Amino acid sequence: MTQTAAEHRLELMVKQMTWESDGVLSLALVDPDGKQLPEWTPGAHIDLTCATPWSASTPLCGDPADPSRYRVAVLREQAALGGSEFVHEGLRPGHRLQVVGPRNNFELLPARRYVFIAGGIGITPILAMVCRGRGRGRGLAALLRRAPPRVDGLPRRAGPLRRPGACPARGRDRPAGPRRRAARVRGRAPCYCCGPEGLLAAVEEHTESWPADTLQVERFKAKARLEPEGGERPLEVICHRSGATVPVPSDCSMLDALEAAGISVASSCRDGICGTCETRVLEGVPDHRDSLLSAAERAAGKTMMVCVSRAKSERLVLDL
Repeated sequence: MTQTAAEHRLELMVKQMTWESDGVLSLALVDPDGKQLPEWTPGAHIDLTCATPWSASTPLCGDPADPSRYRVAVLREQAALGGSEFVHEGLRPGHRLQVVGPRNNFELLPARRYVFIAGGIGITPILAMVCRGRGRGRGLAALLRRAPPRVDGLPRRAGPLRRPGACPARGRDRPAGPRRRAARVRGRAPCYCCGPEGLLAAVEEHTESWPADTLQVERFKAKARLEPEGGERPLEVICHRSGATVPVPSDCSMLDALEAAGISVASSCRDGICGTCETRVLEGVPDHRDSLLSAAERAAGKTMMVCVSRAKSERLVLDL
């Protein structure tokens, strides 16, 4: 997992709100005193906290070359614990939000050309990649499924984003278009994909034979997790820096147990998709349950997401 920018805690003001498409509002966030914002790279996201008990990791979809503002887009979702509803109904220009970041788990790696596959609100992290890719004169391919937010915000130098239109579905939420795209590319260029789980599952299935790490995926929701046969086992966590030993009961997450013991761990999604709680593993074998680490990173076992993952060994020694 790659993180290219230092994490900051900021209070930013909503400068502008724009209706982008049905159910999608974009926010332009600025420093209240007009200061420049921390640098970020394509694929980065920030954590937003609203007045309700809600926070979300939201991809930055503006121009990385513009330090005066961050631009994000928020999809209205009834099941989002009231957060997106508040953004759409209660948030107004002039309001202030607590922001943590930026951090990047979806880094755009150097390449001669790219393939981008996006569905719906999944276009948001891809927009900055398009800006950066066009700015470097590299070829692009894009497939947008369903109705994404409009792309009027692209800088002039980015050029047009090719929009072939919606794809006919084969089975529930499993589009045929990404399969054909993956078959044509066959791992010859890095592929960045973001969108609903059905889209991601279809792309992952048809890129299994590609070279390792050719496919980069960004998820808004965690993969389904099955409870281990026989149920969860308790474990013991040794915090190397603090010297604390924390028992983790079978019915408690590692993150909750650490927090209850007074061990501070940065966290956001608590569902294994944002990477905020990534922690170094010094001893022991993690049982990875996140939706973020690559197969190689899981096999190495050097870090883990303590919000959802557990242990295959009876104890873990963590860099906490």
